[in-house]
Amino acid sequence: MRLVLSVLVASLCLAAQNPPLKSGATAAKSPRPATNPRLLNPALFRAKAPDLYRAKFTTTKGDFVVEVKRQDAPLGADRFYNLVKAGFYSGVSFYRVLANALVQFGLSPNPAVTKAWSTAPIKDDPVKLGNKPGVITFANAGPNTRTTQLFINMRDMSGQLDTMGFAGFGTVTEGMEVVKNLYSGYGEMKDMGGAGPDQDLATKQGAAYLDKNFPSLDKIVSAAIVFPEPTAAPAKAAPKAAPKASPKK
Repeated sequence: MRLVLSVLVASLCLAAQNPPLKSGATAAKSPRPATNPRLLNPALFRAKAPDLYRAKFTTTKGDFVVEVKRQDAPLGADRFYNLVKAGFYSGVSFYRVLANALVQFGLSPNPAVTKAWSTAPIKDDPVKLGNKPGVITFANAGPNTRTTQLFINMRDMSGQLDTMGFAGFGTVTEGMEVVKNLYSGYGEMKDMGGAGPDQDLATKQGAAYLDKNFPSLDKIVSAAIVFPEPTAAPAKAAPKAAPKASPKK
């Protein structure tokens, strides 16, 4: 299932893009983490998100933080919260980076995981948080098709996207300069007329396709909920020692 913002084709093709890396230069490398096998079963991840939470993304370019207020888009906030807590975004590439428009990501390095979540969409939220710079939103392929793919708005696109039902659910509150510096030299996706990754191949082949053909793409090293801080489980009391037996007379 192709999750793109097709209405933006004309405008995004005009977006300024960074030049390719100089000869011999590559994006920072980081090994792909092992896949959490639980991610193959989306039904396991249905926790309700806190009213306010923050997720920290550590990337090959630095860190950024997303703040989410659940009231802005409850269903999207819950899905994002569960994906981050499950480690879904660790190792995920920023495969569509249009410097003056958006940054899109959310295809698992493991295509089996992407396939599993493609059959677990969430319903749409009403648009309350507009698609302004720094707002993060789920991509979709039509009504009620949101799964795991996200995009961060690099400019104000509320006029185009709000009316189409793209409901922002959070905002990058720290590290927007990191997002702006993600590698964008490949430009638009191949299936959208550019020289970047083919979304269908990235979906079906995962990291094997992206790492071989687009090695300069930046990616997420890890993502975690940093507020509210996880509550440590109470330490178990040490078992009481059995009373010593009285010596027999």
